[in-house]
Amino acid sequence: MLNDFRWRFVKVGTTYDFAADRQTDPASVPACSRPRRVEWLRCLPFILLHGALLSVLWVGVSWVAVATALAFLFARVFGLTAFYHRYFSHRAFKTSRAFQFLGALLGNSAVQRGPIWWAAHHRAHHRNSDGPDDLHSPHQHGFWWSHMGWFMTRHAYQTDTRLVRDWMRFPELRLIDRFDFLLPAVAACGMFGFGWLLNRFLPQLGTSGWQMFVWGFLVSTLCLYHVTYAVNSIAHQLGSRRFETKDHSRNNFVLALLTLGEGWHNNHHRYCGSARQGFYWWEIDITYYVLVLLSWFGLVWDLRPVPAKVLAEGRKADQRVSLLERVAS
Repeated sequence: MLNDFRWRFVKVGTTYDFAADRQTDPASVPACSRPRRVEWLRCLPFILLHGALLSVLWVGVSWVAVATALAFLFARVFGLTAFYHRYFSHRAFKTSRAFQFLGALLGNSAVQRGPIWWAAHHRAHHRNSDGPDDLHSPHQHGFWWSHMGWFMTRHAYQTDTRLVRDWMRFPELRLIDRFDFLLPAVAACGMFGFGWLLNRFLPQLGTSGWQMFVWGFLVSTLCLYHVTYAVNSIAHQLGSRRFETKDHSRNNFVLALLTLGEGWHNNHHRYCGSARQGFYWWEIDITYYVLVLLSWFGLVWDLRPVPAKVLAEGRKADQRVSLLERVAS
């Protein structure tokens, strides 16, 4: 989920590594046999971003900076959950090519690389969930590796385009993947400019360019990182299991609130093709609510529902748990 600053030329099924002057087929080597070596130099921006958090001590805080950070956090989490995850990874709804592009840009602003890279790795995860070839399983590799270590390796920077041939035909998506650092850089500069303008014309708000940059971009991005990373590291260890899936996925209410619905992870691994991950009315899924709102305006459509068979299966499982709890009490 970091930016690959090297030029790379992509063909279907392969990634051309210009720096190493060779072609690699990422799927040709089992994940369990790949070296788990962190590329520290390439990860330096990620590390410095965390260190820069100390700058909040110098820039101070204002209500407008915090509000901007929360709003930008919400928008970018939605970009990841709605578009990178439910749309590009699982095709859980349909939209126009123009809105698809806008959704890809919104997801890219979350600084988790491009939509093709993200979808390829996520589809690979579902193929091997919690198995030896799952790159970010906490049961295979431990908490910290599943949380953020997995994407710091050389292999993780590559894209198995055979898993995303449906998206490779869109040149605008390939462009975002190739220059995945560009929009985040523009967003960071935009935050600084926004704060400078507020300081220039509305000084009573008590903010500045640097304060808005730190809170609106740095703090917001770091919160976004670790909230979404937690779906890999925590939602496969802590929570309830309604469905007996082949992995260790769990439903976690707190994560569902923080990630706009992604915490209903056991639901998702039972049926990943649905546009909603909170399968029942009491399971809060803000991403789905926003998608429904967008569908009212014709921006998205054909939101794939949860099959009635799966819903019935879940109700039976809940009834068994309720019965066992009554017996135990």
